[in-house]
Amino acid sequence: MPDRTVRILLAAVLVLMALYVAQPYLQPLLYAANTPRAVTARGDLAQSEKATVALFEQASPSVVHVFAQGAAQNRDLLDLDEDGGEQGNTQTGTGFVWDGAGHIVTNTHVVQNAAQSGGSVSVRLSDGAVVPATLVGMAPSYDLAVLQLGRVTNMPPPLAIGTSADLKVGQSTFAIGNPFGLDHTLTTGVISAVRRRMPTSEGREVSGVIQTDAAINPGNSGGPLLDSAGRLIGVNTAIVSPSGASAGIGFAIPVDVVNRIVPELIKAGRVRNPGIGIIAAQEAATARLGIDGVVIVRVLPGSPAAQAGLRGVDAQTGDIGDVIVEANGRPVHRLADLTAAIEGAGLGTPVTLKVERDGRIRQVRVTTADVAENRR
Repeated sequence: MPDRTVRILLAAVLVLMALYVAQPYLQPLLYAANTPRAVTARGDLAQSEKATVALFEQASPSVVHVFAQGAAQNRDLLDLDEDGGEQGNTQTGTGFVWDGAGHIVTNTHVVQNAAQSGGSVSVRLSDGAVVPATLVGMAPSYDLAVLQLGRVTNMPPPLAIGTSADLKVGQSTFAIGNPFGLDHTLTTGVISAVRRRMPTSEGREVSGVIQTDAAINPGNSGGPLLDSAGRLIGVNTAIVSPSGASAGIGFAIPVDVVNRIVPELIKAGRVRNPGIGIIAAQEAATARLGIDGVVIVRVLPGSPAAQAGLRGVDAQTGDIGDVIVEANGRPVHRLADLTAAIEGAGLGTPVTLKVERDGRIRQVRVTTADVAENRR
């Protein structure tokens, strides 16, 4: 009896060992899915997913791809290299429909080269149609430009406009654009910070800039930054990245600035810039001299500053004239502080300055006037 039991146990062990050895060969025969598998029902999308899908479907038709071709080289506007990048002096970016008249908002830096060299601009709509566009106006100090579409069969609807005055850190953000030439790409994130300052041209800074971690890459420039209601809250304009690609720090011009500048560009082709008519010293040079304030290098003839008796650097001796240290009761440490005070006052409004000259502080009232952006 014990011998029989042992034989049974040995036989069982041998069978198990045989099955173990044969398992890699038996499993494909028994379980291989050699026919299409049945689809597993997923149920409804999550509520947040539904909201994001609806937002993209509503907003994306209003987002366009901008191609700006400089006139320096005779290449076709859409002649891209094999990797789908830029070739020659073609600059690509994003824009969006502003109104029913076919005005497109984008960044100045997307179209500036084409505008200055006498080149051409075209816009590809969401349906694939490529439409020629003309430049209506640029505001380099705000990195904003407006284009006018040519004849369009089906004009996309303009984006809904929100406000940037009540934005909160942590709110959801949605960026739609054409990074690296990839049409209508959606990235999501949150507002990482508000009230940032971003330098543009002519020594100016845009205040109230929105910082977001929604991925913004080359090609997103000029595209919309939306809130969870699908409203425009900013225009994507820049990234901070050692590699040049998204590193989680992107910036957008606040929509309240956009909503003020764009109508002026549409009406006049330029933005009236309140100013007092001075050329300020570079901040680095001022800091090296240990000066806290805005050093006036030159006063433009006939300007409000000239009429108020402000004085620049003596061209013969190099002696410093006036240093602006306060504007309308607020300290002025750099040009951006002065610019913010002047823009806050508006055109034709007196601004009270505190000016240091020869170690003495005096108070001066200067009435702002329209100062051309490129005047030097």
